[in-house]
Amino acid sequence: MKSRPTPRTLYRTAAVAEAITWALLLTGMFLKYVTETTELGVQVFGMVHGVVFIAYCLATVLLAVDQRWPLGRLALGLVAAVPPFATVPFERYAERSGLLGDEWRLRSEAPRGAIEKVTAWLLRRPAQGLLVAVVAVAGLTGVALVVGPPA
Repeated sequence: MKSRPTPRTLYRTAAVAEAITWALLLTGMFLKYVTETTELGVQVFGMVHGVVFIAYCLATVLLAVDQRWPLGRLALGLVAAVPPFATVPFERYAERSGLLGDEWRLRSEAPRGAIEKVTAWLLRRPAQGLLVAVVAVAGLTGVALVVGPPA
């Protein structure tokens, strides 16, 4: 049987990846605005960071629904993606506060309400859930590209 990521490992991976892409983007900004050597870092790492930012936000919503986070914690988790590197301290806080788990609750527990039913379906069918996640990240990235960069 293949091992599947637990809520804890998925969230830790998303939080660290988001922080790493922040570091890459800030490096690109340093090269563009301080050394004035190249814009390539901002172009490449800006896109990478945007994609990972969206994936982190979707992972935050998934965990919030599955682990029954209070709305305030969900909002705090989403806001943590905005300042550089804040996702890692938030992930550590979530771990210490018992917001992460070793098991996906909705893989075995009966869902309550429409949002939990959709989440349970995604978690109980990992291949389809991964496909939906990839399509969601790609679609939201496309919307972000149409809207344009933050001002």
